[in-house]
Order: sequence, then C-alpha cells, then structure tokens
Amino acid sequence: MPLPAPAASASGQKTLLTISPCTVSTEGTISVDSSRTAFTALMNPSGYGHDFTIRYSKNQALGQPGNETKFSASQPEKLTLKEMVLDGTGAVPGTTQTVIQQIDALRNTVYTYVGSKHEAPIVQVVWGMLIFYGRVEGLKFDYTLFKPSGEPLRAKVTLTFIEYTSAAEIVKETKLNSPDLTHLVEVKAGDTLPLLCYKIYRDCSYYQEVARINRLTCFRTLQPGMKLRFPPLS
Repeated sequence: MPLPAPAASASGQKTLLTISPCTVSTEGTISVDSSRTAFTALMNPSGYGHDFTIRYSKNQALGQPGNETKFSASQPEKLTLKEMVLDGTGAVPGTTQTVIQQIDALRNTVYTYVGSKHEAPIVQVVWGMLIFYGRVEGLKFDYTLFKPSGEPLRAKVTLTFIEYTSAAEIVKETKLNSPDLTHLVEVKAGDTLPLLCYKIYRDCSYYQEVARINRLTCFRTLQPGMKLRFPPLS
C-alpha cells in the first residue's frame, strides 16, 4: 500500500501535523503547555473536515399557519482528521517507535484524563494554516498490517475534536447582548419601545409585553432617563 506523503509548505519544507497539550489561565487565556509532550505526526492525515453548525428555534404563534425560524445558538466547531497513518514497518525514515508506542503517545496527548479534572485535555492542533483549539470527541484506530505474531505494523487513525472556548471568552464574545439575559436599559432621546425591542430581541413585536412588565400606561412616549427592564425570552 503506498503511503501518503507529508504536506509541504510554500517554501517546499515538510509541514507535519502537531497536537500540543494546552493550559487555561484564570483569565481564560489558552496557551500551549510546554511542560507536556506534544504529538507530531510522522505522516499527515489524508485530509480534514471543519464543521460549523447553527441551531435555530421555531416559534409558532396562535393563528399562524407556519413556524418562524429564529437564531438560537452557534454550536461549537468540529474538526475531523481523516486517516492519519501510524507506521512501524521502517518505511518512514527516522522512525524508531512501534505502532503501539505511537498510539500510546497520541492517547497521552489527546485522550488521557488530566489530574483531578476527569476530562480530556485541551489541545492545540496545528497543520499548515490550520490552528484549532479543542478536546477530542472521537478517536478511532483501524489496524491494517500485522507481524506474524499479531503485533500491528500499521494503523489508520481518525480523530474528531470539538472546539473549546473558556467561560471567560464566552462572556467576552456575547458582551451581555444575548436575548436570554435580563437587560436594564436607560432610555435616550429618540428611543421608542419597538426600537429598543428590536435592538435586544431582534423583534419589534415584543413591545406590548415589555410595556406590561414595566407598567407603562403610554408606551408611545418614553421619557429620556427612565429605566426599562427587558426580560429574557421564554
């Protein structure tokens, strides 16, 4: 079976996939943990898939014939490394590790629980222009060549990672603008209730409910400086 050649950079130099363990600071910053051993592929995967998913909710009001689809949340990104070959036949120059040793090294980097956290480690995946931070979601080994004793000489690995984002980074990204949070808004000159509802909920039709919650007798005229409460969407 012919072996896949390592990818090359623009300069012609071989660029090998590297998976490095990471640490997360108290501020939520992710960085490579140089105290732990990184895994470098001897031969690159045949390719990779990078998946992006958005979840929508469908709200149907009484008397309406159909559902209105609204943005709900962006799902974590997924990265799939396809058919990365681990070889112990000696076909790859400079390789001294057996397939079992290579598998152990990969498992220790991406799969083995870290300390008392009882969770897969956070890693950085780098291959050419690709940089991805996440945790392993799936790790599959397909053994394709063996010694007469049954010891594997070659294996294909498929790895699936799910994106990791720290809690601190999530807060920064949302900037507290989510319609799932309660907002206290100070009215400014020119503000109207439908306009404020659109800014927060992306839907003007909630103005009557917001007026009721804030006990507004005349919602068409808002006084600058007054404060209004906008509850989360149910």
